[in-house]
Amino acid sequence: MKYNIADIIVDFDVQYPRLKRQIEDYKYDGDRKTNVKIRFEDQFFKGRLIDFPHLDCDTIEYMFLGAEYYTALVHFNGMMLHSSCVVYDGKAYLFSAPSGTGKSTHTQLWLKRFPGSYILNDDKPAIRITENGIYAYGTPFSGKTDLNVNTGVPIGGICVIERSETNKIETLPTDEALFSIMNQTVRPSKEDEMDKMLDTLDKVVSNVPVYRLSCNMELSAAEVAYNGMKG
Repeated sequence: MKYNIADIIVDFDVQYPRLKRQIEDYKYDGDRKTNVKIRFEDQFFKGRLIDFPHLDCDTIEYMFLGAEYYTALVHFNGMMLHSSCVVYDGKAYLFSAPSGTGKSTHTQLWLKRFPGSYILNDDKPAIRITENGIYAYGTPFSGKTDLNVNTGVPIGGICVIERSETNKIETLPTDEALFSIMNQTVRPSKEDEMDKMLDTLDKVVSNVPVYRLSCNMELSAAEVAYNGMKG
């Protein structure tokens, strides 16, 4: 079955309910050629069940197919950023942080504060450098909340979140931005793929403003973030 994910045509043999449900909106029946083909045989699942006995086949397919897709993404001027991505006023804003910091909680504040905003992807949006600019895309790999939309939106800013009693936003120096994003993406094991990912990362950081947001969980945090990033 073909799917269009981040404007890349992929051919997946999806077998289990979770991913079947989440990938439904990405089905593609056009005539563009396949860019990526990924297949998991029964032996693959058997091996992963031995390696990860706490997982089931449903979760294994979701996790490992997502990892394979994001690795392939580096060949298309793309990368994944572990983040929650909210869209408002035609721009995508990505909030990244280690799990448990509150990135999804923060983007939910945007939904309350800014009518018309929506979540593009709540966990692993794709980023691609296109001829029209640098875009964030929804993907079916969106974490626990299943919040994702199959579209691409130009990026207005990337923000690294840290908890604080007060709200403050500041621009990150390039070296800190690179380090922060590097820690929240897939790192390919092959040298050539790693080189491609680093090249994409460098171009993203050079062309998209990256910020640090120190914030609490009040609605004013969304206002401070938006006012600081909207340019």
